[in-house]
Amino acid sequence: MNVCMDIQPAIAQRAGVGRYVKLLAQNLGALTAGSNTLTLCYFDFTRKASVPAVPNAQYKAIRSCPGRLAQLAWKTIQWPPFNMFSGDADVFHFPNFILPPLSSGKSIATIHDMSFMRFPQFAEQRNCKYLSARILDTVRRASAIITDSGFSAMEIHELLNVPANRIFPIHLGIDSEFRPQSETQIQSSLAELNITRPYILTLSTIEPRKNIPFLIQIFERLTDFPGDLVISGMPGWQYKPIMDKIKSSPRAANIHYLNYVPDHHLPALYAGAELFLFTSFYEGFGLPPLEAMACNTPVISSATGSLPETLGSAATLLDTFDLDLWVETVRKTLFNSDQRRQMSIQGRKQAAKYSWTETARKTWDVYKKVNQ
Repeated sequence: MNVCMDIQPAIAQRAGVGRYVKLLAQNLGALTAGSNTLTLCYFDFTRKASVPAVPNAQYKAIRSCPGRLAQLAWKTIQWPPFNMFSGDADVFHFPNFILPPLSSGKSIATIHDMSFMRFPQFAEQRNCKYLSARILDTVRRASAIITDSGFSAMEIHELLNVPANRIFPIHLGIDSEFRPQSETQIQSSLAELNITRPYILTLSTIEPRKNIPFLIQIFERLTDFPGDLVISGMPGWQYKPIMDKIKSSPRAANIHYLNYVPDHHLPALYAGAELFLFTSFYEGFGLPPLEAMACNTPVISSATGSLPETLGSAATLLDTFDLDLWVETVRKTLFNSDQRRQMSIQGRKQAAKYSWTETARKTWDVYKKVNQ
């Protein structure tokens, strides 16, 4: 079986879908023994692309046409077919929501969540309009839909009227680098990041859906906590009002924004935190709180979207955005070391259920199923 995977998101993005594509591709490489082949396709008109190393994979760099020009043609005239650039394959996997035109082969799309339909006010208008316009065509043409959770599978079924037997919920994995860290590892990374302990941590793209202003309100009420709030994540859509909220906070001196943190520092950043807080309005999976759990850090999270499914009973889940309740819950947890210790134990057990090896295996099973 010849599988062609579009890895453009891994070239263009370091977080979010880009990280999913990178880690999935790297673990799919181990499954390509024998008669199976994996071709990783990407646009590289300027010959400057940084491509993730994937064992056993073949690479197809498209240099005859800029990727933006191809995207424009697909949006406007639905031509040319993707396989005119990539060559033919038995199965094509497009891991970023939308299928481009194809003239041969079976096709799979990963639709990570339905936030653009559930909460359009939290999405960039142009991107929301594009996804809304193209998603029905995608689910009509796709041989199968992969999504990140059972919750998202239910939403795709209900909102897009896709038969349940064509939707395959496959949880994301936790990379093996995310594990408890030694004190030396923690102190080394924190020194490079200019962070001192104690601190509360959150990690997410800086955008309205992540509800970071509410998190800042919580921290402002924690005047008896002798530490800092650390916010890590790349700027996203409508990030400026959020940054203004950080700068204007009466506790701004104790709020540290780190922007993007390189992968090799993330485990220690997670592990050094007293708590990981996640106040998101909606998630199709929720990888950061699970990574925090894997690094031995207790998690308090909103109970929205897929988070009850993925975090289970290992996190403290709050199904309301009542500020007093959040402040009380966070304060009690911060000042109860026994509770945090038990949460850490349960968190490690929960995070251990997720591996990229298993994500890749289940994804390859979908490839085989649609190729029958």
